[in-house]
Amino acid sequence: MPELPEVQTTVNGLEKEVLGRTFLGLWTDTPKIFRNTNFQDFKKKIIGKKIICIKRRAKNILIFLSDDLVILIHLKMTGHLLLGDWQYNEKIETWESMSEGPIKYDPYNRFVRVFFCLDDGRKIGLCDARKFAKIELWTNKQIENEVFKTTGPEPLEKDFTLERFISLFSKKKRGRVKQILMDQEFIAGIGNIYASEILFEAKVHPEKDVSLLSRDDLKNIYEAIKNILPKGVEAGGDSFSDYRNVYGEKGKFQNQMNVYGRENRECVRCGTPIRKIVIGTRGTYYCPECQKK
Repeated sequence: MPELPEVQTTVNGLEKEVLGRTFLGLWTDTPKIFRNTNFQDFKKKIIGKKIICIKRRAKNILIFLSDDLVILIHLKMTGHLLLGDWQYNEKIETWESMSEGPIKYDPYNRFVRVFFCLDDGRKIGLCDARKFAKIELWTNKQIENEVFKTTGPEPLEKDFTLERFISLFSKKKRGRVKQILMDQEFIAGIGNIYASEILFEAKVHPEKDVSLLSRDDLKNIYEAIKNILPKGVEAGGDSFSDYRNVYGEKGKFQNQMNVYGRENRECVRCGTPIRKIVIGTRGTYYCPECQKK
């Protein structure tokens, strides 16, 4: 699932390319993706609206439009947004990319379920192999007061200080630290891959109960968050699986990962084989020597 770095990479790409553009059309072959309003109503409401700004909140992409509307896109397990030019081929009943490059030739970019048609002839395509992504339409007031009222703080914001981070744990008396870090009501944006990498850098066992974490443990986790997540953004996200940026290109963070996906390979610090366990149905990687309980 795309996490904070992947979603921020997508937002950065869209910001660079489509601010000020206007929606002229909308197409889908998967109307169930539109969650809080049906496809036809959604289409009617966004046609003619201008893109004012684009932001990220947790793992969500927020496209702010004229007339006080906000499109919320959650990429879920296998979604990513693409920006390009497609034409419908009636002979084979499918959309074809008119652009040379990864959007056309990378097989992970072929599962386009939605097209937002722009006034410059390009389209924003939602590619999603498993069809789990969701698109919703809200007002600015709803986004501010309702949609994210229980979502945790943003870990890359300046006001996310060490003391604020430590104070969050006073509300969490029990629970395995990896699951707590992935709780979007606790901290926004961290998922399975980055939680494993953060805890490895902090030398904290992913199963350790938060009630047993020392102040030094918390400080190390905090510093790892502040180090790992920006590195993920700088690398253009992780393409260990399906994720691609708006140009259809792979991110590079998978080339920097120290534990995730490295079961039985030597730890980069001590040489001990990396182990894999399951925590809350999610595959979790750690070094049994560097990350002792």
